[in-house]
Amino acid sequence: MAGAAAAAAAAAAVAVATAASSTKVSASSTPLLNSPSTMSTNTISPPISISMGQLPWTADSPMQIGFVGAGRMAEAIAMGIIVSGKVEANNVMASAPSDKNLWHFQNLGCKTTHSNIEVLQNCSIVFFATKPHILPMVLAEVSPVVTRKHVLVSVAAGVSLHTLEKLLPPKSRVLRIMPNLPCRVQEGAVVMARGRHAEKCETDYLQKLLSVCGLCEEVPEAYINIHTGLSGSGVAYVCMFSEALAEGAIKLGMPSGLAHQIAAQTLLGAAKLLLQSGQHPAQLRSEVCTPGGTTIYGLHALEQGGLRAAAMNAVEAATRRAQELNKQ
Repeated sequence: MAGAAAAAAAAAAVAVATAASSTKVSASSTPLLNSPSTMSTNTISPPISISMGQLPWTADSPMQIGFVGAGRMAEAIAMGIIVSGKVEANNVMASAPSDKNLWHFQNLGCKTTHSNIEVLQNCSIVFFATKPHILPMVLAEVSPVVTRKHVLVSVAAGVSLHTLEKLLPPKSRVLRIMPNLPCRVQEGAVVMARGRHAEKCETDYLQKLLSVCGLCEEVPEAYINIHTGLSGSGVAYVCMFSEALAEGAIKLGMPSGLAHQIAAQTLLGAAKLLLQSGQHPAQLRSEVCTPGGTTIYGLHALEQGGLRAAAMNAVEAATRRAQELNKQ
């Protein structure tokens, strides 16, 4: 109910602010275990070894990046690192039980397979991007081929580093990351936490690799669930707010396509201002407000609709759900 009230308040704010301006408006299924390989026709370079204390990727020996699971988040990360030029598409390999999701990777020029084990055999950095409840079964499948050369990165929400390390061979080098969908357009927000046996050089390399997808920060593992509620789920909150803003303008007569375009651009511009200026949001907000002007009327409508409380409640609810998943 709070989310609906906030959306309604956003639409109302557009109407109130517009009226105050006195401007007239014119009109992934369970993975196949031990399944036969169905590799694409691209050839794969032999796996490379990683020396301890040495970055695994160099110009002379390009790192092979693997994805076990080929859903939206895996695609977003892969697209980010490929489009940036950090990793060539033919050095990326993805597995999934069917071709349903693999075609995204094929279109990028990546290698694909139906065998999870084959990814481990040919890649040194492997992202596990399966659904959380499927991940233990996948890790049990690939554990026999995990070696000390592997750096294993979990993208699964709610699966702790402790659980990952229990399911993998002793001293496996494990990291846990939580990205969000805008990684697809190199404007994502990613946090990462390292397990007991992951070294700083590997963390630094992964941070450098993922920074091409947007902001990437190493954090204590306890922050990952909060990041999920704030940024992972936050993309959906922002989309709902953008939709509500546009609908306020549509209600007043603006064409739908134009209203949605302007709303999205407004959010993009505001975000850039916040990041580049380093200002607290309240400071920037005060710069937009003038006494008796349109913005203060619109902000009043948002406060009446409970936007601030609804947004805070959304972050808290999503974080609690991530914590619940962590206990399952």
